[in-house]
Amino acid sequence: MPGDQTPEIRPEIDPVEELARARLAILEQVSRVIVGQERVIEDLLIALFAQGHCLFIGVPGLGKTLLVHTVARALHLQFARVQFTPDLMPSDITGTDILDTDPETGQRCYRFERGPVFTNVLLSDEINRAPPKTQSALLQAMQERQVSAGGHTWPLPVPFFVLATQNPIEQEGTYPLPEAQLDRFLLSVHVGYPSHADEKRIVEETTSAYQPEVEATLNAQEIVALQHAVREVPVADHVLDYAVRLARASRPEEPEAPEFVRRWVAWGAGPRASQTLILTAKARALLYGRPVPSIEDVREMALPALRHRVITSFAAEADDITSEQVVESLLDAIPEP
Repeated sequence: MPGDQTPEIRPEIDPVEELARARLAILEQVSRVIVGQERVIEDLLIALFAQGHCLFIGVPGLGKTLLVHTVARALHLQFARVQFTPDLMPSDITGTDILDTDPETGQRCYRFERGPVFTNVLLSDEINRAPPKTQSALLQAMQERQVSAGGHTWPLPVPFFVLATQNPIEQEGTYPLPEAQLDRFLLSVHVGYPSHADEKRIVEETTSAYQPEVEATLNAQEIVALQHAVREVPVADHVLDYAVRLARASRPEEPEAPEFVRRWVAWGAGPRASQTLILTAKARALLYGRPVPSIEDVREMALPALRHRVITSFAAEADDITSEQVVESLLDAIPEP
């Protein structure tokens, strides 16, 4: 369903109320399968309604793949999964030209066979187990939402977003994602271990005959309409200014950068970071039933929006400083207006 028309929310429906209702409905369905991980699910929904892609980082066995599949079911979207492995080729993702015979004329010609990227929700499972050449096959799809092959450009379905899972890069058989591809993920979400109570419930449910049913709460047209509603949310100038100052302060060459940034950061966050902070703040505000975002929304989204865009230096590695610690220090250092 390529469709290039912009669906509209019916005039009698308030986007604020609709998104807040959608959040609760989706959470209700997802919680039937996923135990805990409320912040992870919230960040996923924010990325969805902000029209962005999401990267989930965590050790194997934490339910990252199950979470993505469950959300796709709750949203009634077409879903495809690609298991990234060292021998995966770019054409295994985007598709390839195959030699075919026209049944009417008998002439042989090339026909483009679409790959799994032609879907609404693409789960790129263990994305960092494939080499950089294969990882780069997603760059055009993620940025332009189209695929070029065989001299033609093919639009992807609407909505389209990539939900990728990644193992910690210290594990065997992993390749670090290129900075250009990391920047195309709207949010980077860390998935941690469950609490004792949550893990006890997970073990109880997954070792029994319990089979939860997940019902669809939104369809593709409604999702696209709500995505456009997020874009139309107004932002106060002081909130916009704070987001830009926060992103700019992460760049060591900027005059306003704190001293710890100059020491610990090799490359700061680019303009996509400022855009991400505002877009996700808009989506978060609507999901919680508020018509406009606040500085608190920007601060809440700073860590998942910036942690993968701030590249630490050798000095930071020597001091055992992570990009997360740099972002947290920035939140303390940049005053609110």
